[in-house]
Amino acid sequence: MLGDGSLERFRREGRIVVVGASLAGLRAAETLRDQGFAGSLTMIGAEPHEPYDRPPLSKQVLLGRASADRTALPRRRSVDAAWRLGVPATGLDMAAKRVRLADGDEVPYDRLLIATGVRSRPWPHEDQAELDGVFVLRTRDDGAALARRLAEGPRRVLVIGAGFTGSEIASACCERGLAVTVAERGAAPLVGALGGVVGAVAAELQREHGVDLRCGVMVTALEGDASGRVRAAQLSDGSTVEADVVIVSLGATRNTEWLAGSGLAAGPRGIACDAGCRAFDIRGIVTDDVYAAGDVARCPHPLFGYQFLSLEHWGNAVSQAGIAAHNMLSESTDRLPHMDVPAFWSAQFGVNIKSVGAPSLGTEILVAQGSLKEHRFVGVYGYQGRVIGAVAFDQARWLPFYQELIERTAPFPPPFATVDRRSDGQRPVDADFPDPSVPTHGPTVTLSGYSPADRRMTFTPAH
Repeated sequence: MLGDGSLERFRREGRIVVVGASLAGLRAAETLRDQGFAGSLTMIGAEPHEPYDRPPLSKQVLLGRASADRTALPRRRSVDAAWRLGVPATGLDMAAKRVRLADGDEVPYDRLLIATGVRSRPWPHEDQAELDGVFVLRTRDDGAALARRLAEGPRRVLVIGAGFTGSEIASACCERGLAVTVAERGAAPLVGALGGVVGAVAAELQREHGVDLRCGVMVTALEGDASGRVRAAQLSDGSTVEADVVIVSLGATRNTEWLAGSGLAAGPRGIACDAGCRAFDIRGIVTDDVYAAGDVARCPHPLFGYQFLSLEHWGNAVSQAGIAAHNMLSESTDRLPHMDVPAFWSAQFGVNIKSVGAPSLGTEILVAQGSLKEHRFVGVYGYQGRVIGAVAFDQARWLPFYQELIERTAPFPPPFATVDRRSDGQRPVDADFPDPSVPTHGPTVTLSGYSPADRRMTFTPAH
C-alpha cells in the first residue's frame, strides 16, 4: 500500500521502477506519463540498447532488408525516465522495496513493474553451443550476428526446432537461396501451437520451398572442426547433417531467476498475477505494489475458465502493459482487468499466418473456410463444445468474425454455414496436438493451471 494512502501525492512524488526495458516496459512507461504520473521513473534493462522491436529480427533483418540497429521501437511520447541499461536486475527485496542490480547498486521503489520477458533456450551442451557458427535468435545482437553470417553464403543452415521462430528463420534462409535443413522433435512444424492438422500444411509449405524437413527426430550432438567451427550435427535416427551454420530455436525461458527468494510467486512458468496484473506472493496473496506484464506474466482469463495463461504475443505485451500502468495509478474501484483475446501473426514461405484465441487449448478443429490443400483456409478450434480459437492462412480478413465468436463463447462447431466451405470442412476432426508430456518447443499460449505459486509450501499451524 502507499505510505500515506494519498494516491494524488503518489502521482506527484512517487517512485516507479520498471524492470525490463523492452516492448512492455516502454509502453507501460508511456502510459504512466500519459495518465499523469509526474514522479520519478526508472527503467532497468539487461541489454545496453534502448527498447527495440523483436519480430523484424527473424524476418526483415535476416533477409537483409533492414539492419538490426534500425529496429528501435517508435516512441509514442517522451517518458522522462532515468535509464539504467546494460545492468540486469539480480534480486528483489519486497520488504524494503528495493531492486538489486548486477553492479551492486539498489534502486528503491514505491511501485514496481516487472516486464523482464523471456530469453532463448540455449543449446544444452555448453562446449557445443560455443562453436563458431552456432546461434540463437532473440536479441538485437543475435539478429545482427546471424544476418552477417547468412550474408556470407553458408553451404547449409541447420535450424533446430520448427516453432514459429524456427520456421520464420528457415523461410528467410530459403528466400536468400540458402540450403536449409530443419530438425523438429514433434510430428510437424508448428504442432505445439496449432496442432497436427495445421502442422501438416506447414510441413508441405516447407518442403515445397525446398526445405530438408526432418520431423520426429532430435539433434543429439553438434560437431566442430579443428578450428572450432561447427561442421555437422548428429541426429537421433543415426543420420548426420553437414552444416556450417546452426540456429538453435528450442523455445524460450522466462526471466524470473533473479526473483528467487523474493517471496513472489515466480518460477519457470512466469509470475502469477491477478487479472489486473498485480503479482501474487508465494502464499497466493496478491500484492498491491508489484505488477507484471508481457511474456513473463501469467494471468487468469475469464474466457478460459480463469486458469492462468502465459502469452508470448506482441499485442499482449502492449495491452497488458497499458492495463498494468493504469492500475498502478488507480484506486481499487477504478482498476481494469486485462481481458484482451490473444492474437498472433507470422509470415513464412509466402503465407501470412494469423490466429486469435488460444488454438493450443483446443481439442477439435473445423476447416470452416477455404482448403488445407490450397494452403488458404480458416481453421476453427473447439474445446468442450465452444469456440476457443481460430487460425487463418492467407484469410486474415475473417478473423474479427471468429474473435467475436470466441468472446461470446459461441458453440462449437458453429451451427451455420460459412463462406467458401469446402468438402474437407464438413465436420470437425481431432486437432492432433501432441501429448503435453512430450517436450516440443511449445505453443505461444500456455495454460498453467489455477495455483499462483509454482513451488510447494509447508504450512505450520501456530498451535
